[in-house]
Amino acid sequence: MSRARLYAQLVRLPNLPSAFADICLGALAARALPGHWLPFAFLLLASGALYCAGMVWNDFFDVEQDRRERPDRPVASGKVSPQEAALLGCGLVAAGVLFAFLGGLAQDNPNFLSGTLALFLTGAIFLYDAWLKRTPLGPAGMGACRFLNVLLGLSASGELHASLGLHVAFVVGLYIAGVTWLARTEARASSKKQLTGAALVMLAGLLFGLLLGGRVEPGTPSPLFPYLLVAVGFFVGLPVQRAVRKPTPDRVQAAVKRSLIGLILLDAVLATVFAGTAGLVVLLLLAPSVYLNRRRWLYAT
Repeated sequence: MSRARLYAQLVRLPNLPSAFADICLGALAARALPGHWLPFAFLLLASGALYCAGMVWNDFFDVEQDRRERPDRPVASGKVSPQEAALLGCGLVAAGVLFAFLGGLAQDNPNFLSGTLALFLTGAIFLYDAWLKRTPLGPAGMGACRFLNVLLGLSASGELHASLGLHVAFVVGLYIAGVTWLARTEARASSKKQLTGAALVMLAGLLFGLLLGGRVEPGTPSPLFPYLLVAVGFFVGLPVQRAVRKPTPDRVQAAVKRSLIGLILLDAVLATVFAGTAGLVVLLLLAPSVYLNRRRWLYAT
């Protein structure tokens, strides 16, 4: 297998569009487009690099567990050495932080907000991969990473728009905390209690998202917003319900994969609160995600 294919597996390439979707959501929520297109472009690069870095460091720290449960993965199989993975991870972190600082400096009033958020996101990534993942706080740790990623997108405007920005970032973070809880034992037997708890956290994220419609100027949200959000709930909820009913690894993994694709849908639907129906442009990121998820030599979880 070529090095490019190994690296594509290592960085979980099928999920990369979801990181871009968070940035698009944040930028649209902050009304940063089209006026702040250059900072936005830098932040897309920053988010992509930091997401890929998080996946690389995940496999670096999980190598012993993966040798037992997923021995075919690049680091666990020895096809990519831990030293090579660490070097790649360091390079991606450096690139991500650099792009974020460039995004802040590209503003009309240059600032370090985006770069500072990237540093916090980097810290959250390392905290999750190296420690939190193995504790009951793991889902909250991953939720914090996505929360910060949406804030990074919000910073495309040069500020955070604190109250509304924190709300939309919290919705995404809470949803992903539920997905992470759902995936904790996907490679082995899962308990119905755990899966039910994860589903309830995901549902809470969607319900908090529904409240966004009442926090913006009347007439701004798309009239389709609440119906689209309900549709997202059914899209991710049906495979989760099947996994709860019969928690076998194949069903849980299918539910996790659907839920990760559902994040792009969720970001797009939330974007319609701030940009009207035009916010659905975020759905364009669904095409590469679905295409890459269908490649048998790639994996998303």
